[in-house]
Amino acid sequence: MRHTIDTSITIAAPPDAVWSVLVDLDRYHEWNPFVVEAAGEPTVGSVLTVRIMPPGDRATTHRPTVVAVEPGRLLRWHGRVAVPGLFDARHEFAVDPQGDGTLLRHSEVFRGLLVPFLRATLRRTEQGFHAMNEALRTRVENR
Repeated sequence: MRHTIDTSITIAAPPDAVWSVLVDLDRYHEWNPFVVEAAGEPTVGSVLTVRIMPPGDRATTHRPTVVAVEPGRLLRWHGRVAVPGLFDARHEFAVDPQGDGTLLRHSEVFRGLLVPFLRATLRRTEQGFHAMNEALRTRVENR
């Protein structure tokens, strides 16, 4: 089973300004209502520690592995719960210039046996993506 969350937001700032906030994981706790804590290096092969708190849900900590980085453009990590195929997730941030600003695409693809049983959690997760996107826009535009 598969489920995709695909969100986007336009930010009135250049891509490098968006990217610098996005990859400064140690400061997520200052502005991010969804990823309330993050640590690690956004480099391919590194393992991050990411604590998420979807609206109306409890916080959970994940340790995904960074699988792709294109500085200034793309950050992608992959995580899973327990064993492969149970609940796997590929999280992605894509930063693209758009006029005088930036289009941020924030998405995640979930796969595995548990996906059909986690619909409510996935809906709250999508709400968290939107909240994070708005908070990122505010953080970048107010710098």
